[in-house]
Formats: sequence, structure tokens, C-alpha cells
Amino acid sequence: MADDYLVRIGKLIRDARQHRGWTQTQLAEALGTSQSAVNRIERGNQNISLEMIARIGEALDSEIVSLGYAGPMHLRVVGGRRLSGSIDVKTSKNACVALLCGSLLNKGRTVLRRVARIEEVYRLLEVLNSIGVRTRWINDGVDLEIVPPADLDLDAMDADAARRTRSIIMFLGPLLHRTDAFRLPYAGGCDLGTRTIEPHMIALRRFGLDITATEGLYHAQVDRSVTPGRPIVLTERGDTVTENALLAAARYDGVTVIRNASSNYMVQDLCFFLKALGVEVEGVGTTTLTVHGVPNIDADVDYSPSEDPVEAMSLLAAAVVTESELTIRRVPIEFLEIELAVLEEMGLDHDRSAEYPADNGHTRLADLTVRPSKLEAPIDKIHPMPFPGLNIDNVPFFAAIAAAAQGQSLIHDWVYDNRAIYLTDLNRLGGRLQLLDPHRVLVEGPTRWRAAEMMCPPALRPAVVVLLAMMAAEGTSVLRNVYVINRGYEELAERLNSVGAQIEIFRDI
Repeated sequence: MADDYLVRIGKLIRDARQHRGWTQTQLAEALGTSQSAVNRIERGNQNISLEMIARIGEALDSEIVSLGYAGPMHLRVVGGRRLSGSIDVKTSKNACVALLCGSLLNKGRTVLRRVARIEEVYRLLEVLNSIGVRTRWINDGVDLEIVPPADLDLDAMDADAARRTRSIIMFLGPLLHRTDAFRLPYAGGCDLGTRTIEPHMIALRRFGLDITATEGLYHAQVDRSVTPGRPIVLTERGDTVTENALLAAARYDGVTVIRNASSNYMVQDLCFFLKALGVEVEGVGTTTLTVHGVPNIDADVDYSPSEDPVEAMSLLAAAVVTESELTIRRVPIEFLEIELAVLEEMGLDHDRSAEYPADNGHTRLADLTVRPSKLEAPIDKIHPMPFPGLNIDNVPFFAAIAAAAQGQSLIHDWVYDNRAIYLTDLNRLGGRLQLLDPHRVLVEGPTRWRAAEMMCPPALRPAVVVLLAMMAAEGTSVLRNVYVINRGYEELAERLNSVGAQIEIFRDI
């Protein structure tokens, strides 16, 4: 292997390790080698096999090398270009993964329309296929058909695919009705710090589920004599926690009341899907859900998940930071109302169309036109709250928007342990962000963005925020190893190019 390739690989490994927040010693321990060996690898002074590169990538949850194609995907961004025209919002990533997990409740054929073709979905499909579920893309690859086997082969589960997605945690709810004992790999996904699954356990114990964790696996046992009885009060109004409780309640032979439930967009989509399966759910859109379970679900169901409000926010932020006029179509407006209210106070110039229904027949959509605006920093801090508050996943986009505004903006990302830290990557592109603590960032604007070459942050939304800043920066930037973006966005670069961006996809190993 040529010396220059060893140096380039070493730099990728070093950047991935630093983004993970690991020392060379921590990486060495994960690999079963020495700190000095890691040091030599990162300096390009040691020959390294493809097997070792793959092991390092797995340890760092970073796609340093991938089998089956030429290497990790990077983006070359020519910035300073104005966007124009119109772009449609794709279906919700978070709804699609919940519905894939929900399909395990059904013995019949499930068809999901316009499913997001993203890495998170692909990982779940790999898991489903490994346990015997037949899936295929139909209607020219637009829709997804899911047909379960009579019996799931849970021992054959693809553990590698399962560990690469946090959504695997939502298998607990449906699987507890399929078998009395099973194992599930630890949940993975974005590197957002330590996140406990205890809220899930508190809810699911009420259905007799008991979990012990050893050697990278959750070992589940189900006691059929345990039933919910009184209402379940969630200790965290989380989206996936609520979805897990709904999935468990859907096949429980009785009525389950779930309090302090999330009423966010993906939860509502799951409720509408359960109704299509014949499960009555009362209180959709509120924090109290009443589920009338159906012990045996065997239905041929056809369902269309709604559009993604976080993708809509991403496209809105792209227009703001590039000072562009852009029409964003099929925006799930009811899940962006707080964000738009904050942006209006900051001075955003925009119009919205009359509302119309999504294909699921419930969610309200509108078309949104954003124009170049002179923004002022908001008086109050920007912070997330459970729906109908400002969406947790939309907070990072305000870092880029605040950087385009006049004055100081305080962003308080209190939910995740370290996502705010990744927002300071914008400083490498000319941003002026000061990290006050692991949850709070002070943003000074306006910003004169400058081009840079950097590693993609290992968290989905901060990674897209960096991409948007590169689109605003004059010159050519490079964003390396964008697997994390592909986890949550379908053909984002190509779609941004369709409205005037200049983003090239390339691989170099």
C-alpha cells in the first residue's frame, strides 16, 4: 500500500477517533492492541490490513471502509451559490422506521408507500430479512412490501445491522408478543452520548417484559401473567418510548392507557397505522393514549407515512444560510409552527400556501416559500420541548440560522449529552460559536463562512448543519465520510443540486 494512502487512512482514523471523543488508548483497548500501534497507524507509519480498517470503523461506528464498493462516501461542496425553484419534502425517516418495527405485529401483508430509502431503513430491512421477514421494493422502487413468516428466526438476527441503528430498540414492544424469550443487540445509531433505555423498561415491564444486559445483548424474558392493569405513566415523554408502549399495547388483550405520551409526528403516524391494522387508539395528538388491543392481527394493510418535518426544517435552513428564495413543498406545517413562530420573530420573510391533507389523510401540509431575510438574534434562548414545542431534532439547524443573524443567540440543547459539542464544528467554517457547557452554545452572528475540509460529525443533524454551512461558504469544501447523513436523508446532495447547489459525491479509498 502506497505511503500516501497510509497517511490518508491514518488521518481519517484520527479524525473519526477524535469525533468519537476517544483517546488513542481507548481505541487501542477496543482493538486489543497498544496505544503506540494506534499512534503509528494514525501517522501513516504502519501497514494496515483491510480487516483492521474494518475493525477500527466498527469500533468508532464510522464507515472508514465498506465492502462492496470503493470506500466511504465524501462530499465536495462548491459554496456561495444561491438556491432557487422548488423541492418536495420526503416521507418521515422516524415514522418509516417505527412502521417497519410495527409491521412485526401483523401476520398479513403490509405495504408502506413512498418509504424513505435511507441507511436507517436499510439496516432495519437487513435485520427483518435475517429473521425471516420477506421485503421487496415495488412500484419502481417507490413502495415497500413486507410479508412476515409464520415463525420468526430470532437466533439468526443480523447483529451487526442491529447495532448500527437505535431503532432496533422498538423491536421490544412487538417481539414480546411473539415469544417468551429472545435476545436483542444493544442499540446503536448516532453518537449522542449515554442514553438510558430505562424509560422503555419501566413501560414494558407492565406487560411482563424483563431485561438483563450482558455481553452486548439485551436478554428478554416475558411473564404472561403480568398485565398493565392501571394506566402506564411514562417517566420520559420520549418518541421511541411512546412507540414501544404503543407496540406492546397493540396486541395486549385489553385496554391500555398510556399517560405522558409523546404526541409527536412519528407517534401520530404509528397510531394511524395501528388503526389501519384494526387497533383502536384514542387521544391521538394528546399526551394520553388509550389503546384497545387486538391479540391476533392478520390484515393486508396499505399505509402512507407523512412527510418529514425535520427534513423540511433542513431545507428551510439551507435557504436561510445561502440567502436564497426557495419553495419547500409538502411541509407538515403543524409540526413546524413553533419553529416558524421563532423565525418570524427573527425576521424571516416567507409565505405559506393553504393547507391540504397528506396521503395518510390526517397530517396537515402546506407549501412554504422562503426569501432572503435580514435576521436578528432572538431575545429568548432557543431550546426544545416535547411536541407541540420546538422539535428536539430541529435545534441544531438554529445554530446555522443564528450564525446568519445579527447578534448573540443562546442555544440550549438539553436532551442529549454531547450533541451541542458537535455544533462547534461550525467554527472550522468561520462560525463564532462558544460552548458554555455540554448543552449550551452561544452563537455570534452574522458569519462570513469560509471553505474547509473536515470529517463529518458522527451525529445526523449536526452533520447536515455542517453541510449547509459549506453550501454558504465561498470556495470548495470537503465533508468526509457522510454515512451518518445517509442514515437520515435520501439523496440529499442530488436533491440540493436540483435547486442550484453544487455538491459532488466522491470516494477516495
